[in-house]
Amino acid sequence: MRKIIATEFYTLDGLMSDPKDQMEWVTATFSEDLGKYEDELYDQSDTLILGRVTYKIFESFWPTAEEDPTNGEMAKKINRAAKIVFSKSLKEVSWRNSKILNDINPEEINKLKKQNGKDILIVGSAEIVKQFTNLGLIDEYHFIVHPVILSEGKPLFKNLKAQVNLKLKEMKQFSNGVVGLFYENIEQ
Repeated sequence: MRKIIATEFYTLDGLMSDPKDQMEWVTATFSEDLGKYEDELYDQSDTLILGRVTYKIFESFWPTAEEDPTNGEMAKKINRAAKIVFSKSLKEVSWRNSKILNDINPEEINKLKKQNGKDILIVGSAEIVKQFTNLGLIDEYHFIVHPVILSEGKPLFKNLKAQVNLKLKEMKQFSNGVVGLFYENIEQ
């Protein structure tokens, strides 16, 4: 069965972006070994789940990045992937392989997990991660913790309904001081 993996760049104070949804603290310190982790993660997946904000950020960059020598291979992977966008306000999407869903239906998500294919990634998308967490739909959480404290910004886990118990699956230290913490949901 396919897994749903929430993969999040994260600060030491538990934030995923600054108040303006900017993440220069990620791009300023990106390293080759962190890029390799990202490549491998996207190789193991074929579907992205995105909220409206993350979708708009991705859509503004990745569709035209395939010719970029720095980002070209990653752009090909992301552009090829099926993209499910959860939004009540978007009326249409133009990026290839994208579709809009207005509501999260746990039965439909579980059917998706049972289909043939690779893993499913939730990237960014704090509100979607929160809703999927509340519904018990996430199998793994990959926290890519950067050595930065923002003090204000967007938290990932705000107003969860209940405690969620996780088991540490793996830890990885990257050359730029970033630490990957990979957890599995033991309540599945």
